[in-house]
Amino acid sequence: MKGPLIQNIYYMLSYAFQVLNEQGYKDVATEQFENVAELCAAILGKGISLQLKRGLGKEYIEKTESLSSIRGKIDISESIKTQTIQKKQLICSYDEFSVNSYLNRIIKTTVELLIRSDISKVRKKQLKKLLVFFGDVDTLDLHKINWKIQFNRNNQTYRMLIAICFLVIKGLLQTQSDGTTRLMDFLDEQRMCRLYEKFILEYYNKECPQVNATASQIPWALDDGIGTMLPVMQSDIMLTQGNKVLIIDAKYYTHTTQAQFDVHTLHSANLYQIFTYVKNKDTEFGEQPHTVSGMLLYAATDEVIQPNNDYQMSGNRISVKTLDLNKDFAEIKAQLNTIVDEFF
Repeated sequence: MKGPLIQNIYYMLSYAFQVLNEQGYKDVATEQFENVAELCAAILGKGISLQLKRGLGKEYIEKTESLSSIRGKIDISESIKTQTIQKKQLICSYDEFSVNSYLNRIIKTTVELLIRSDISKVRKKQLKKLLVFFGDVDTLDLHKINWKIQFNRNNQTYRMLIAICFLVIKGLLQTQSDGTTRLMDFLDEQRMCRLYEKFILEYYNKECPQVNATASQIPWALDDGIGTMLPVMQSDIMLTQGNKVLIIDAKYYTHTTQAQFDVHTLHSANLYQIFTYVKNKDTEFGEQPHTVSGMLLYAATDEVIQPNNDYQMSGNRISVKTLDLNKDFAEIKAQLNTIVDEFF
């Protein structure tokens, strides 16, 4: 799989996380990066600096310690067990409003990982300066971080920062035999697939107001209404304009086709899936005049054969296209815009 240009990964992230389009990140957009690790470090460094200006988020943290004056709840049994009473102290548990929040711990843990990794000395120096402000924040076990985080009005500014931390820790980290760590040049296939999907959806949301872009579920066309144990049909991108619909399944694979005896064919499961989505959506309109089409949009690889096909299947158009993320971003935009012009 050929990786996308580093700058294009930034553009993809900027659509997935609109905050990257704000003024504070403008200089990041103009930088040239050697690898994704440098890019993530730059985004994280800028984001932390902006968060420090707002103030690090705080939350109530439960603390338990031996005190000479009562605070919060007294743990009598523990006080007797540890014999703190003899020192005229009691074990107390109380809530403290602290910067040692879970989100700040994730950020500190990620920054320390980046500093130990293969990024430039200049970038490491910048991150070390930021760590000074996290002196009262604990670090976490890299392998036990709970990423199921509820964001609300109070911590909304952390959403993108935590997403970048996730990419660094989950998508980029590799442990070497000598115990050191390094960062891969590109995100792994799974992380890139998610980013690829999110980028296309948000691109159409922002740049193509003539269509409505969603990631909608498609109901099964059931004769008797009984759908027990049927899987959810979740589209990656659904573009609609009136009664015209294009369902796009975004695919980021090492190989865009499957080969047997030098004969290349499309991944059968992908084709079955998009066809199922289209036919069930088609049924939803009933007798109304409508058009429902489907598209498999693969990220281009360095293979010789790249799919570019259109099929008419049972009254619906099913297309298979590739999007080359290694080209100038203006060309990527042009191809995405052409898809809308062609189908709507």
